[in-house]
Amino acid sequence: MHNNNVNPLIGRFLFGVSLFLSTLSFAQHITIKKATGKIILDGVIDEQDWNEADVARDFKQNFPMDTALAAAQTEARILYDDQFIYVSAKMYNLGPRAYVTPSLRRDYRGAVNDGFTVVFDTFQDRTNAFVFGINPFGVQREGLISNGGDFNLTDFTLNWDNKWFGEAKIYDDCWIVEIAIPFKTLRYKAGLDTWNINFYRIDSQYAERSTWSPIPQNFDLINLAFLRQLKWDKPLPKGGPNISVIPYLAANRTQDFEKGSSAEQNLQVGGDVKIAVSSALNLDLTVNPDFSQVEVDQQVTNLDRFEIFFPERRQFFLENADLFANFGVEETRPFFSRRIGVARDSSTGQNIQNPIYFGARLSGKIDNNTRIGILNTQAGEDRSIGLPSTNYTVATVQRKVFSRSYVGLIAINKQAFQDSIGGEFTMQPKAYNRLLGADFNLATNDNIWSGKLFYHHSFDEAKLDSAFAYGGLLNYNTNRWSIQTFMRSVGANFNPEAGFVRRKNIQQLTSMVSYKFYPAYGKVQRHGPGFNFDMVGNGQYKFLDWNMVALYNIRWKSTAIFELQLRREYIYLFDEFDPSGTNGQRLQAGTDYTNNLILASYISDARKRFFFTLKGQHGGYYNGQRSTIEGTLTYRYQPWGFVSLDFSYNGIRLPKPYSSANLLLIGPRVDITFSRKVFWTTFLQYNSQISNLNINSRLQWRFKPVSDFFLVYTDNYFAESFENGHAFYIGAPKARAIVLKFSYWLNL
Repeated sequence: MHNNNVNPLIGRFLFGVSLFLSTLSFAQHITIKKATGKIILDGVIDEQDWNEADVARDFKQNFPMDTALAAAQTEARILYDDQFIYVSAKMYNLGPRAYVTPSLRRDYRGAVNDGFTVVFDTFQDRTNAFVFGINPFGVQREGLISNGGDFNLTDFTLNWDNKWFGEAKIYDDCWIVEIAIPFKTLRYKAGLDTWNINFYRIDSQYAERSTWSPIPQNFDLINLAFLRQLKWDKPLPKGGPNISVIPYLAANRTQDFEKGSSAEQNLQVGGDVKIAVSSALNLDLTVNPDFSQVEVDQQVTNLDRFEIFFPERRQFFLENADLFANFGVEETRPFFSRRIGVARDSSTGQNIQNPIYFGARLSGKIDNNTRIGILNTQAGEDRSIGLPSTNYTVATVQRKVFSRSYVGLIAINKQAFQDSIGGEFTMQPKAYNRLLGADFNLATNDNIWSGKLFYHHSFDEAKLDSAFAYGGLLNYNTNRWSIQTFMRSVGANFNPEAGFVRRKNIQQLTSMVSYKFYPAYGKVQRHGPGFNFDMVGNGQYKFLDWNMVALYNIRWKSTAIFELQLRREYIYLFDEFDPSGTNGQRLQAGTDYTNNLILASYISDARKRFFFTLKGQHGGYYNGQRSTIEGTLTYRYQPWGFVSLDFSYNGIRLPKPYSSANLLLIGPRVDITFSRKVFWTTFLQYNSQISNLNINSRLQWRFKPVSDFFLVYTDNYFAESFENGHAFYIGAPKARAIVLKFSYWLNL
């Protein structure tokens, strides 16, 4: 018995020692050499240059644990020539197997989809990086990381598009990728001989995420604090001419049935130009841009008293977008690019496209520690909704301090113009809105501490006091503990018209703390309790809102997640408000409500063909009760696409004379990828809150890299639900549009 107990302990000790020693022997950098021959992208790494290339190996787990080598190991190599950076990777398996991909559509995303990714920090600032990934089916994705990947996954966008090439091939015991990234696609400083780099792999069979440079499991794979060095065999030369012209031709037919107008046809010509002022600084120009290839926004049931934030998806605003968009904090942003080119029709409540005459963006690095951004656009007038032609000018500068922190300054000017068709185009001196602001972003070397401080002030003709917003947050994140404290103060007259601010005249204090247990055995990867509170008030009404939440979170090694919350909340109404969301009887201003709720959410194992997300809550709601269930059901018919169903039901029960309601939002979606170049997406969205049925169907043919043909059909109808015993029916149409668009990326 004694020997049986001791031997396993000795074995574990020896394994720990060997793992520690092997970790010490891991290479801390990889050298990139110039290829002497031609590299052919075919998923067969048989060129002699690959045999002589430096190898990144011994990948370490990030999930489900971060103390062991990956079960599915990877070897990555890197080369270059005069035009391209080449990356190859061999992903080993333990025999033949299947792989997981959502479809063949570019820019796949998900924590369980098989894929290999390379991250380039070309300025060694550990703050911004380029991401290029490919999966076993040869599907590509590219993206940008900002803010060091410190705060959340919103610091990683896949909406950025650019030219590069890649192929993949599946073998019995592995899969292999080869990637070619043009130097013209990247931004970098000439003369450098070192970049930062990391490789990571997601493997579905083992539900494993692994990286070449180890990243602790309490941080995401996109975190830039833990990169290793990429050493060039000689300093990078200055880049040559780099100009891209992206013209488009679009024809559309639209009809507004609500206004009784006849169908209108329109032919548009415009495009973008990308000019590399230097290898690190880019100038984007646009003339009469068109955004018809963008899907309509996903509808939501709005039972809140404040505006809803929708993300930016338009390409013109995406490169170096963090230079403009990341000032302030969530729900208090001084600049929100969707204010440009997207206007709101107050009569219908719908967002409509507002023409942009021209636009220019200069953004990038002027040295290793300084980034700048200058944006100027002129949006056209829309007399039908009383919108004047408006110029937007934004200037930002960001200076690195310490190792990974930076200071940022922003100035915004929104200026109205008189745009008379066939007449003068003159500035209206009194119709302006301006803002000045400063931010400090903190990120330590080990990323345990991160946060920010900010102060912004708006200016307009009224010149009112209390036109400020300031605040800050501080994060402490270790393997066991996660603690965050956040505060902000928003003045009653703070008015950034080119920004996004949900609430004014408030002071807010929020704090969150959670602890994690990591079981040594079993199917659970981690679990633990948490507590948070949020208090909002002002000098006039004292407390406006507060809530306290006790929660417990469980995460399985299969990647499934469950969370249970017990919540107590208080709300004070400083304005009248209809809690039913149906234009019913309003609660009176000056009344307050305290309620208890229970909330739960579950995300299933997304590696399976059928997977789902469910969220629910039940409890008090103002002076009544509310029960909510929402989620997404998805079935993947791999690799050709998926069908899904988004749904949200809110059952609101209020005492008379207030209106009770059953609010339903349902959105089936079909996404078919005929190949890696041809995609078709159709989805419906029915929203009983606004009695609207929306149909959006989009066919895309990517005939060359970043060159597309689009056919987009959108329709909106009045629709009624089953509520009050009435059958569901579709009524008269509201608006309809069909768009044909052709765009082409031409490198000069």
